[in-house]
Amino acid sequence: MKKTVIITCILIALVGCRSKVDIVPKAPDYKDTTQWYIVDRGAAVDVFYVISTETGDYSRDGICFHHADTRDDSLRMFMNGEMVGVDNLLAGNLNYYSPYYRQCTMETFTSDSLVEARMPLAYGDVRKAFKYYLKHYNGGRPFILAGFSQGAMAVVDLVKTMDDKTYSRMVAAYVIGYKVTDADMAASSHIRPAKDSIDQGVMICYNSVRDNSCALPLLSHGNRMSINPVNWRTDASPAFFVDPRYGDTLTVSLDTGSLLLLIDGYRRDDYMLPIIGCEGNYHRLEISLFSEHLRHNIALRALKSQIK
Repeated sequence: MKKTVIITCILIALVGCRSKVDIVPKAPDYKDTTQWYIVDRGAAVDVFYVISTETGDYSRDGICFHHADTRDDSLRMFMNGEMVGVDNLLAGNLNYYSPYYRQCTMETFTSDSLVEARMPLAYGDVRKAFKYYLKHYNGGRPFILAGFSQGAMAVVDLVKTMDDKTYSRMVAAYVIGYKVTDADMAASSHIRPAKDSIDQGVMICYNSVRDNSCALPLLSHGNRMSINPVNWRTDASPAFFVDPRYGDTLTVSLDTGSLLLLIDGYRRDDYMLPIIGCEGNYHRLEISLFSEHLRHNIALRALKSQIK
């Protein structure tokens, strides 16, 4: 599918309420434990996870909101579902911390200008949550950052704004289903690409597609780092594994030109991005498809951080 068609289907499919001035919900208070999903397993390493977009535009008393209300149970239900699901899929025996935040709604991502206008609020919440986590929960332990989609955007922002002392404890940052640009890399020496399965203080990044024509520019255009999460190589060497859900034998290889992760071997055509409906873009599968590989790698990097 051509990029112009992809953009068109986004604009047609994502129709939310409209307002002249953005009115935002009350800021979360991270002293309040209801603004967190926490599983303390007594481990020596933490996972700090930032959820993806689980909210659409919604109205109250005729007012349209474009950011999530972290106190609204009807919105929290979906955010909590991802928090719990990712903990079960990836954290293993590690401690797990995931904050509720005023994430941008799905409709925000119909244009770059809306993203630029609205994401700073989401970034600000995640920064405050991470600062609170470091002071009150982390206890000086090594930590792993991880985020998917909008959450991955926030993870890039966290690393860019991280001080050297904090960075010295960062095991790795998993930027799943998003990109790391030249501007990001120029902004901080802490932004370094992963080269293998155990290197420390690095970013793990990938975007999965059937072929290059299926890429979504918002997610992957201008990306400057990628790694294959199956064989943990940065060259084009293919990796093979069986999709744990449907039994398809897949070939996963990295296109070293576009830095997209190419997936071949699906026997069906229903792997499509929800709402947007772009066949051949596997954005929604970025965690679930590779969950076994990610969980093992997170544990491996955590273990390596303990070996002096």
